[in-house]
Amino acid sequence: MKKKYTVAILGTGGRGYAYGSLIKERPDEFEVVALCDREAKQLEKENMLFGLPDDAMFLTDTEFFKEKRADILIIATFDRYHIEQCIKAMKLGYDVLLEKPVSNNTEEIYELLKVQKETGSKVAVCHVLRYAPAFVKVSQLLREGVVGRVVAIDAMERVVYWHQAQAYVRLQSVHNDETFETILAKCCHDLDYIQHYAGSKCKSVSSLGGFDFFLPKNAPEGATKRCLDCPHKETCLFSAKKVYIDRWHELGEPEFVWPFNKVTLDYPTTEEKLYKGLETNELGVCVYHSGVESNPGVVDHQQVQMHFENGVDATLKMQFCAEPGRRVNIFGTHGEIVLDELYDTLEIKPFGKPKEVIKISDITSKDAGFVHGGGDAGLINDLYAIVSGEKTDYTSLEESVESHLIGIKAEESRLLGGILKHIR
Repeated sequence: MKKKYTVAILGTGGRGYAYGSLIKERPDEFEVVALCDREAKQLEKENMLFGLPDDAMFLTDTEFFKEKRADILIIATFDRYHIEQCIKAMKLGYDVLLEKPVSNNTEEIYELLKVQKETGSKVAVCHVLRYAPAFVKVSQLLREGVVGRVVAIDAMERVVYWHQAQAYVRLQSVHNDETFETILAKCCHDLDYIQHYAGSKCKSVSSLGGFDFFLPKNAPEGATKRCLDCPHKETCLFSAKKVYIDRWHELGEPEFVWPFNKVTLDYPTTEEKLYKGLETNELGVCVYHSGVESNPGVVDHQQVQMHFENGVDATLKMQFCAEPGRRVNIFGTHGEIVLDELYDTLEIKPFGKPKEVIKISDITSKDAGFVHGGGDAGLINDLYAIVSGEKTDYTSLEESVESHLIGIKAEESRLLGGILKHIR
């Protein structure tokens, strides 16, 4: 008989809820038996999926970690707690699905690896793009040598302008001590797939970037601290009213859908509750007056240049834009591959031959949705095989170390004005 694994979820915000929803769709493989979150309302929302008794719900990780609650622990808390919680979990005997980024400290990462080897626990890091069908297809094409040997990689992470304002200005302003630098918090997915496609460890890195736009000096004249009180609330591009009230109506008033479920933890979502949230929480604060510029790790644009040990050179640009979507151009000795999420295309361009164009949506399961290009669903689809040992994890802890080292050194370089930093 096929073993059913029990699952506990630590951190029931957006990521914890997403994984919980996908886990619930696999009742023959998994059973969620415990939940933990410091926000009671988030805990209640997550439990709407599972209907667990009160004694399976925890408001502190101190209480939660008093004993082992399940076979698998999903850690989807704020960045700063990942290392401590993962070490506790492994010592209790859990296998772990660990939300990224793991850490912004090299010594911590190696300590985590040491504990994993001592305990024998499996740790899969949520670099979900490795499981997204289009990114998997690129990996397959490279293995098959369709464009020859990789010479260079040029990648871009387009962050849609209102999401930049939400996640890396407004939310960041109240979680400065709990989240990591933007290059790790937002772009560790990108650093991970770049390193994977390069097929080598990174030798050196340099980076430039900064936080230059969302500052008081760039606010419209007369702008107030909160959007709903502001004379520009109907015209400002970053107006919380436009982003969270007007867009909610335009999208058909969805219930419990990101990003509106960040504005209010009350369910179901209503206009009244959205207004109440914007009147009181950080998502209603003016992006120019958030104060987030006091955090040196926050940027609104950044470029990273990487040189790999096998000779591959790569660049990554992160910039807020009109529309979202990653773009990666891989240059080989016999052709190019261009993946562009914005235009829903994967182009294969062998030299001297007609190019092939694949629609990304055609190779992405309609049931998976388009969260991270279907990568969230892809990871959970593979989770059973990863934990049971039937399949090698694409993003094991050891595999994930490389992209984190790149991000850590890139941030050191940026703060020093772009000076070249060696990884080892």
